[in-house]
Amino acid sequence: MKVILLKDVAKLGKKGEIKEVSDGYGRNYLIPRGLAVEATKSELSKLKNIEDQKKKKEERTKANSEELLRKIKQRHFRMKVKAGASGKLFGAVTSADIAELIAKELGTEFSKRYVDLKENIKNTGEYKVNLKLPGNVKGSIIIAIEKSEED
Repeated sequence: MKVILLKDVAKLGKKGEIKEVSDGYGRNYLIPRGLAVEATKSELSKLKNIEDQKKKKEERTKANSEELLRKIKQRHFRMKVKAGASGKLFGAVTSADIAELIAKELGTEFSKRYVDLKENIKNTGEYKVNLKLPGNVKGSIIIAIEKSEED
């Protein structure tokens, strides 16, 4: 008997997979517990529609992320922060600070989860910051950390 898994099943497969199982295992265990449904033509067409929608959503997300990355790369980002005479910052610049700067510059929302900063920035200078956007879109920007004039 062929079944479509509705949930991940240990030693059998993951959600959405079509598997061949014995009749007893399918009818007496998988189907009654809501782990699978019988692979009929209508269920297979539902599965195909769901997969198509998922694929379209992923493509849309990737396209939006690529467009956002293109807009980000067109800009030069500067952040003015309080720092000592030697260039050491009073505090640190975090991924949240960088995300806030990007969001402010672009006039849109930008999550700190998209900023891949290995460690907080603690000195003035130019830094390469990696970005990981939804849809597995990756890129990097250069951000200039400058000492603010106000003391």
